[in-house]
Amino acid sequence: MAGKTRVTMDRENCISCGNCWSSCPEFFDESPEDGHSQVVLKYRVADNPAEGEAPEELEECVHTAAEGCPADVIHV
Repeated sequence: MAGKTRVTMDRENCISCGNCWSSCPEFFDESPEDGHSQVVLKYRVADNPAEGEAPEELEECVHTAAEGCPADVIHV
């Protein structure tokens, strides 16, 4: 798949387990404000920490993070 992959997160229901930022640290990290997962600034859409666009080279790790999320809050 060429291009970018749209990723959205339900940050309010994030349980801060760290799975996503452990499995795909290039795209996700922990917010210092609330401890929930967020999209790293580089890949955010409109500076929204809950919405991003993953480049093709990160598509696999973003899918892995979404599949491994126990709270099911990452949508690809």
